[in-house]
Amino acid sequence: MASSKREKELARQRAERQAARRAAAAARRKQRNAVLASVLAVVLVAGAVIGLALAAQSGGDDELAAPDPEASAEPSPDASPLPPGSCLYTPTADPASKPAPLPPAEDVEDEQAFTATLTTSQGPIVLELDSAAAPCTVNSFVSLAQAGFFADTPCHRLLTGESTSILQCGDPTGTGTGGPGYQFADENLDGATYPRGTLAMANAGPGTNGSQFFLVFGDSMFPPDYTPFGTITAGLDVLDKVAAGGTTGIAPTLPVQVISVEVAPQAG
Repeated sequence: MASSKREKELARQRAERQAARRAAAAARRKQRNAVLASVLAVVLVAGAVIGLALAAQSGGDDELAAPDPEASAEPSPDASPLPPGSCLYTPTADPASKPAPLPPAEDVEDEQAFTATLTTSQGPIVLELDSAAAPCTVNSFVSLAQAGFFADTPCHRLLTGESTSILQCGDPTGTGTGGPGYQFADENLDGATYPRGTLAMANAGPGTNGSQFFLVFGDSMFPPDYTPFGTITAGLDVLDKVAAGGTTGIAPTLPVQVISVEVAPQAG
């Protein structure tokens, strides 16, 4: 009888110990899961913050140098081959931000190099325009410059990231949505890169080039989506000064106003 009671007591104690162990294990699992959930939440929040920071800096690779996404992109110009020396400039639904005639579309120069001098409120910037690589782009830029389209216009966007270092100009409205009232196809994109000193077109998508362009003052890792059409031969120190001043929103804190753009053919 005593033996039976002893066995029952031992069994009860074993059951209590097992129950206690199970309860302790459950508590440990609950605590571990709570810790993991907290860590995961921190990781997710950190990832979101990093993503927002990158987005705030660059707007995403596809829009780094594009006009404001709110600007409606028209259908791309006809991509069918054009006769040599010809370009296609297609009027857009949005009117020109300043008076601007369509550039000449025939007998477009593809051998003559041009020098463009931007007189800005922060100092002069000299560009060499490459007609051989991007004849229709250079033809448009020269036409707009000669028409006074760029005169008294702001450079409205400054990016100073490690791989996105540009000053964007060419919009008379200063909003990122302005243009010349026409658009044209991309050029010179095969293997395009954007090292320091590059001059390239901004756009809102394929075939939507207009008047906005950007000046690269630091090696930039853009996809080959933006037509390079020249180089900066003088004035990188001006851009470095503007970049060092930082931004207010997306605009440079040191205001950059394009006072005039003078274009001249290069000799030879």
